[in-house]
Amino acid sequence: MSRKVGLVLAESLKAHGIDRIFCVPGESYIGFTNVLGDFEGVDLKVCRHEAGAAFMATADGQMTGYCGCCIVSRGPGLCNATIAMHSALHDAKPLVVLVGQVERKDVGRMALQEQNYSVLLADVTKKVIELVMPEQASEVIARAFHLATTGTPGPVAVVLPEDIFDEMTDVEIDLPRPRVISSPGNDAVQQLADMLRKAERPLIWVGGAMPHNKATGEKLKQLAEKWQLPMSPTQRRPHLFDFTHPNFGGYMGIRPPKEYSDMMKKSDLLVSLGERLTDTTSQAYTFPKAPQPQLPLVHIWPDANEIGRVWRPDLGIAADPDAMVSALLELEAPKHSNARQEWISSLNELYCKFMKHEWEPTPDGVNFAAIVCGVDKYLAPDAAISSDAGNFGSYIHRYTTFRSTHTFLSSVLGAMGSGVPMGVAAAMRDPSRQVVIFVGDGGILMTGNELATARLYGVNPIIILSDNDNYSTINMHHHVRYPGHVDEKATILKNPDFVKWAEAFGAKAFLIKEESEIDPVFKQAFAVKGQPVLVHVRSSSIQMSAWRRKPAA
Repeated sequence: MSRKVGLVLAESLKAHGIDRIFCVPGESYIGFTNVLGDFEGVDLKVCRHEAGAAFMATADGQMTGYCGCCIVSRGPGLCNATIAMHSALHDAKPLVVLVGQVERKDVGRMALQEQNYSVLLADVTKKVIELVMPEQASEVIARAFHLATTGTPGPVAVVLPEDIFDEMTDVEIDLPRPRVISSPGNDAVQQLADMLRKAERPLIWVGGAMPHNKATGEKLKQLAEKWQLPMSPTQRRPHLFDFTHPNFGGYMGIRPPKEYSDMMKKSDLLVSLGERLTDTTSQAYTFPKAPQPQLPLVHIWPDANEIGRVWRPDLGIAADPDAMVSALLELEAPKHSNARQEWISSLNELYCKFMKHEWEPTPDGVNFAAIVCGVDKYLAPDAAISSDAGNFGSYIHRYTTFRSTHTFLSSVLGAMGSGVPMGVAAAMRDPSRQVVIFVGDGGILMTGNELATARLYGVNPIIILSDNDNYSTINMHHHVRYPGHVDEKATILKNPDFVKWAEAFGAKAFLIKEESEIDPVFKQAFAVKGQPVLVHVRSSSIQMSAWRRKPAA
C-alpha cells in the first residue's frame, strides 16, 4: 500500500518499540509532525531546547532499557543537541537522533541552515545515515536502532531532507534486528573462574554495559555472595549494586579519598565487568595504570574494538557482561576463605566510614553534605535520581545510600545541563515514581527551562538546587592548580531569585539558608502533590566538594 514517507517513518519507530519522541518543533521536519498528529502509538513530546530534548531522549532510553529517540531541526537545532550526543557517545548510551535537512534539490548550495552532517557529526556519533530515496525510509530506521544498541552503544543520526516526508512509497516496514548478544566462550569463562579462585584480593568494577533491572541486580547479588566477591559500581553508575550489601566494595567514582585508593591498590586482580574504563574511573590512567596495568586486569565489554584500545588486559572478553555473570553462576564456586572475607570487609568498612552522615558546618552557607543527607532520609526505595554536572554531585555519591532498586541518571561525561531534562524525562516515563533532581546554579540556567516541559505534561519532580554564586568545580580546580593565585572573576555568578523563578513556572518553591531549616523544609517539600518542587539552597563555596575544603586564608 502506497503511503507517505512520514507515515512509514512513524510506523517504523512504532515497530521498534518507540512510543515517544522528544523535539523542539522545526520547519525542516514539519511534514513528519503533520503525520504524527494523527498517528496512534508515537507521542511527540515538545521541549524548550534541543539539548534538553536530546538529554530527555537519552534518559528515556535508560528508563525503558532500550533506546531513546529525538528529532531536531537542521543547523542550529542540531548544533544545540550535539552536547547530548557527545555525552551519549562517551557514556555508551544508545540514542537515535532524527535530523532535519534542506530539500534535496538544494543540497550543496549552502541553503538556509544547511550543514554537511556526515562531517559535523563524525566525532560525536557512531554513524550518520542519510535518507535519500523514499524506498529506504524504513530501512534507515532499522539500521539506526541496530547500530545504536549493538556492540558499544551510542548515538546514531538519521538525516531527513525536508521534501522527503510527503513522497509516496509502498515499502514494507523493516522489522527490528534481533539484539546481538555476544556470549563468552567456555575457555574464557573457565580462565576467568580460575583467576577468581586464585585471587585473594580481587576487585570487581561494575559499569554501564551491565543492564539495570531487577533480574540482573539479583544475579549480581548472587555472584557476590556465591563467589565471595566485593562489588564496586563505577563513576555515575551507583545504582548497579546495593550500597547496604556487605559485599559492597565501595563506589569507584572520580577522585575517591586517598585512604580508599591506597586500599584498592593492594588488590591482586581487577575485573572490569561492563565498565568501559576511562580516565575518570582509572584516576587519570593511574589505577589501572595505562597502558600496562600494575595488576592482572580482566576487561569484559560487549565490543572487541574497545578491549585493549588503551589498557593491555591479561584477559579480554568481548561479551555481554550480563551473560558472563550468568556463566559464572553456573560454575562451582571456590570455598569461602577467611582471607577473602577480610578483604571484602576491609573495603566495605572503609568506604562505609566515608558514607556516614557527618560533616563540618560552613560559615558562608549550608554545607551541601547536610542537604544530601537530609534528602537521603526521604528517598523512596525505587526513586529515580538525576544529577547535573558539578562539585555538588560529589556529595550525592558520598552520602546517598544507593540501592539497586534506584535509577541514577546523569551524563557520565560530565556535561552540564543534563540533570533537569533527564529528571523530567524520568517523571514523564513513570509519573507515579519519585524523581529527585540535583543541579547547580550553573546548570539550571542552561536547561532548567525544561521545568516548563514538566508543567506541560503534568509531571512533578523535586529539584534540589545548590546555589553558591559560583562555577565551583572550575573554582576548585583553580585553587588546586594555582594556590594563592585564584581570580574569582573567572567563576563568579550573579543569580536570579530562584524561588521566584521556579514559581513563575508554576512550581512550589522553598529556600534554605541555614542547616536548621533543612528538616522542616524537606518535610514540606516531599509532601507536595500535584506540582513540581524546587528547593533553593544557599550553599557554601568554602566546602568545595564532599572531599575538599578551601584552605583558610
